[in-house]
Amino acid sequence: MSALKQLLPRSLLGRSVLIIVTPLVALQAVALQMFYGTHWDVVSRRLAHAVAGDVALAVAAFERHADEADRAWFAAELVARTDLAIRFAEGERLPTEPADVIEGPTEAALKAALRERVGLPFRTDWSSRTDREVLIRVQLPTGVLHVEAPAKRLFTGTVTVFVLWLIGSALILFIVAVLFMRNQVKPVRRLAAAAEAFGRGADPGPIKPEGATEVRQAAAAFNRMQERIRRFLAQRTEMLAGVSHDLRTPLTRMRLALAVLARRNPEEADEIGALEEDVAEMERMIEGYLGFARGEAAEPARPTDVVTLLGETAEKAQAAGAQIELAAEGPIVVLLRADAMRRCLTNLVDNARRHAQRVWLGARRVARPGGEAVEILVDDNGPGIPPDRREDVFRPFVRLGEIEGGGHTGLGLTIARDIVRGHGGEIVLEDSPYGGLRARIRLPV
Repeated sequence: MSALKQLLPRSLLGRSVLIIVTPLVALQAVALQMFYGTHWDVVSRRLAHAVAGDVALAVAAFERHADEADRAWFAAELVARTDLAIRFAEGERLPTEPADVIEGPTEAALKAALRERVGLPFRTDWSSRTDREVLIRVQLPTGVLHVEAPAKRLFTGTVTVFVLWLIGSALILFIVAVLFMRNQVKPVRRLAAAAEAFGRGADPGPIKPEGATEVRQAAAAFNRMQERIRRFLAQRTEMLAGVSHDLRTPLTRMRLALAVLARRNPEEADEIGALEEDVAEMERMIEGYLGFARGEAAEPARPTDVVTLLGETAEKAQAAGAQIELAAEGPIVVLLRADAMRRCLTNLVDNARRHAQRVWLGARRVARPGGEAVEILVDDNGPGIPPDRREDVFRPFVRLGEIEGGGHTGLGLTIARDIVRGHGGEIVLEDSPYGGLRARIRLPV
């Protein structure tokens, strides 16, 4: 069963054509078998008996009339009326070994008819003459009678016409089915392309419903889904803008209150400083997530060089004191929302350099089952993350206190995965060849 599935076409066009053509081919095979087993067999036997009857008449005439003039007259009449050319070889004997000929239904029918009608030893030769004649040799007491029968008396053109009709009708139906189904599959392909583009962050706009009713319904549902997602993103951006406004006010009051407390209580400067750092970190996280949400909602996807983005991210991190090495050959152009992807790479690099001494960046093209993809690698030589906790760090504010240098992850990796998935890709964490952690981003091309 699995082998049969491997042979089946994988495309909708191929399977649709197969569904249409297979019953026709099966029906024609049955019709051909019925024709071959009944009509053709009956016709072959009747034609063979007619030729065998004429050969038997010639044998009887040559046995009855020994006069050369009578035999010559009979031979002339026979060829004129039956198209059988005869010649008598005096003293000749038939070979003892039968001819090695692969018999078909016509050959078998002729031999059976000759045995029934003639009743004398004979040989049939289908290969020594042209394809328009068959040689029949009959052993008489004084010699061998050679009979040349035209092939048209043994074969009928109905078979050729019938086979050509079967092949021709199947070929015409196949061509019509391919042309028709290709037009039916086009809307499905356009829908798939629009869904892929929308999943990668592009804005294909509403697609025109066309094709079969079910395909039109799917296109209309896709258009409604696009509109709902756009509306959801706009509402989320507006909500986060309101949250930003509401949160900034109490955070500002907290910063002012901490500043006043620091002046009034200098002996508690360390504790108050820790609280100020916490407030500052809260402000940074809020601003980062709000900036991501606004950019995701408004930024269009454009062809972008991944290597250039990595270079900009590396320069920014180096300016902040990080040790970063970039290994990538460009350009590698992908359809991206550049600002969002820059924020994703910045989050990964910041997370890596916060826990490691060195960071390595790389990009390359790779093959995948669905087509070509681009891989972006962020490696470090830090303590890494246990394999059973790597998926947890993508959740907001997960604490990794048991890891050396750990704390909470905040929203950096959560935002990074959200951005990558918004481009139709995926991000995973692995062991790095440099001893730390590797973040592997794979984006479709």
